[in-house]
Amino acid sequence: MISSSEAGAPLDLSEPMPELQGQALAALRGPAVQRLLRLRARGRLSRGHVRLVGECLGVSERTVWRWLAQAEADPDAGAVPGARPVDRFEVTPEVRVLLAYWRGNASAVHRQLVARGKTAAGEPATAVPAGAPMESVPLLDPVPSLSTFLRAVRRDLTAGERAGLARGPEAARAHDVFGRRPMQWRNQTWEADHVQAPLVVDADGELVRPWVTWFIDVATKTITGTAVTPGHPSRASILAALRAAVLRTGPYGPAGGIPEHVRVDRGRDFLSKTVLGALTDLDTKREDLPAYSPHLKGTVENLNRCVDRMLFAILPGYTLTPKPRPAKKKPDPDEPVPLTFAEFTAEVLDWTRWWNTEHRPAGLNGRTPVEAWQADPTPFTDVPEAALWGLMLEDDGRVRKLSSHGVRWRGRDYLGAWMAGQAGRHVRIRHMPHHDHEIEVCDPAGRHLGTAHLADAATPEQLDELRRTRTVRARRLREDAKKAEALRRQRFAPATTPTPAQRLGTLTAAEADAKLATCAGSDMAALALPDLIPPAPPPDDWNTPASLRPAVRREKR
Repeated sequence: MISSSEAGAPLDLSEPMPELQGQALAALRGPAVQRLLRLRARGRLSRGHVRLVGECLGVSERTVWRWLAQAEADPDAGAVPGARPVDRFEVTPEVRVLLAYWRGNASAVHRQLVARGKTAAGEPATAVPAGAPMESVPLLDPVPSLSTFLRAVRRDLTAGERAGLARGPEAARAHDVFGRRPMQWRNQTWEADHVQAPLVVDADGELVRPWVTWFIDVATKTITGTAVTPGHPSRASILAALRAAVLRTGPYGPAGGIPEHVRVDRGRDFLSKTVLGALTDLDTKREDLPAYSPHLKGTVENLNRCVDRMLFAILPGYTLTPKPRPAKKKPDPDEPVPLTFAEFTAEVLDWTRWWNTEHRPAGLNGRTPVEAWQADPTPFTDVPEAALWGLMLEDDGRVRKLSSHGVRWRGRDYLGAWMAGQAGRHVRIRHMPHHDHEIEVCDPAGRHLGTAHLADAATPEQLDELRRTRTVRARRLREDAKKAEALRRQRFAPATTPTPAQRLGTLTAAEADAKLATCAGSDMAALALPDLIPPAPPPDDWNTPASLRPAVRREKR
């Protein structure tokens, strides 16, 4: 222990002090170093004394030993407190820009700082490959050592800032601290989202990656509604999942009803007028979250992660599993056959039932989501299915008249058996988005009359032939594009020195002449001889142009 009586100064270093900087560190350095020198002169200096001074001044033990060596080499500078200010290197805004340029590589930034200092001093410096422009590199005098620079980066930049400089702002979010939302009650807030399954399924003979749309109750972690789409989802997927959630049917148990709030991201389909109109009719408030903020709807994001690890990863056709690349593309008899779309939908609904009735998420005190939902005494509101059909459909907004061909919508006729004897009646049309094979017809007051189907729908054979024609055309276009890319692609020789690029596959003059002769022989336009056989005169009964009429008259004479 170093006491103030040994130096006769009123400074007490027996209590730990916060980390000091600049002039404050210089003011305390002098008395501390003088006490250590007095202890050394008496033969009582130990490593514990040096460690204690370093802990009190917020520096390392090696730094204190360096101060002692400097004070012994220059007693006059060490005897005066603050005569030689200790300026610790700190990361400046210019250095932060360089760290961002080098994607957080502090060693590369230090190399460029050293090269900048040598260049300014007129010394030979090694150029830094792919470095920042030299005029944008700050000139430091002196340039700190690599260990000092790395220590300053770790000290002045937080872990989140270092991760953000290295991998972008998204990586910095993993080091942020977020507060918990207060406890809620059932149906107070739902969260909705789309998730694409990382696997392929067979949808009507075509391999596609399906999407799952669902709603989940935040308070009880209960999945209230799900819709599976064999392609990119749309507002129709949202309306189908919302309808299943409100009706409280299917694998969702008794959970569901009308929520007070629905929390969504800024997807175009979630922000559509159709979804907003359906939520408004249900008296539900839509909460639009800021862009690129998945942490604000963590319940549904956690559900997306769980379904990927618990369900998608064990299904056939999973695309994220690393597989060795075979030397030749041969069919593997042991490779599992992808699921059909119906089988995949059944798997998703079974997993949803398991999640609600058997899974026990953390935070529910050992209960399943359905048990937590039933234990909540908060009342909820139900909507009859007969009154819900119109809320999930888009309104055409026009009043039409039934004719003898049915009702006309988007240039096509739609018929229904209930239309018999009602020609001339005024009706309105409601339809599910992107479902143009059938529509719902109601009277101008909104009362449902019946369903109408497309009158002249194509047969299954015609649809199959159309799909085959489209497939053949797409395959031919891909082959043409592949051949064009092969013509466009050129191979160059690798270089180990800065030399001009050298093309590979050089032809001899004889080979080039033979290739040109072959192409000339296959060009039918070049082989055509239009003047070899003159065209015959037009017949007399033809209405010839005026430029040919004098010649025809001369031939008649």
